[in-house]
Amino acid sequence: MSETTSPKGTLTIRTQAMPCDANAAGDIFGGWVMAQMDLSCGIRAAERAGGRVVTAAVREMSFAKPVKVGDTLCIYTDITKVGRTSITLKVETWAQRYLSQQMDLVTHGEFVMVALDADGKPTPIAEEIISA
Repeated sequence: MSETTSPKGTLTIRTQAMPCDANAAGDIFGGWVMAQMDLSCGIRAAERAGGRVVTAAVREMSFAKPVKVGDTLCIYTDITKVGRTSITLKVETWAQRYLSQQMDLVTHGEFVMVALDADGKPTPIAEEIISA
C-alpha cells in the first residue's frame, strides 16, 4: 500500500474499536474492519442509487497496519464509477489512534454495489442530478 498522508473521499462512518472486536493479542479482527467498510459502501451507494443496494464484489483488499482497541475507525468512500445497475467505490480506512490526533491508513479496497428493486432484481440507477 502506498503511503498516503490524508484521507481521500467522504467520511462515511466513524466508530470506536471495542474489546469485543479484538483477538487475544489486542488487534481488531480484519473481518470486523471489513464489515465496517461494507456498511460504509452500503450507506454511500444507497444514497446515490436512491434505494436498496447489495455488495456484489470486494476487490484489492489490503491491510497495512493493525487497528487497536480504543482506536476510532474512520472510513472514507469515493464513488469512482456508476454503471447501469452498479456503483463502484474506493474505500480508505483510517485509524485515529486512541487519545491522540494521529491518523494512520490501515486498509483500503474497492467495493462494487448493485442496486435492487423491490423484488430483489438489479435495477437501473438514475442519472445524477446536479443542481446549479
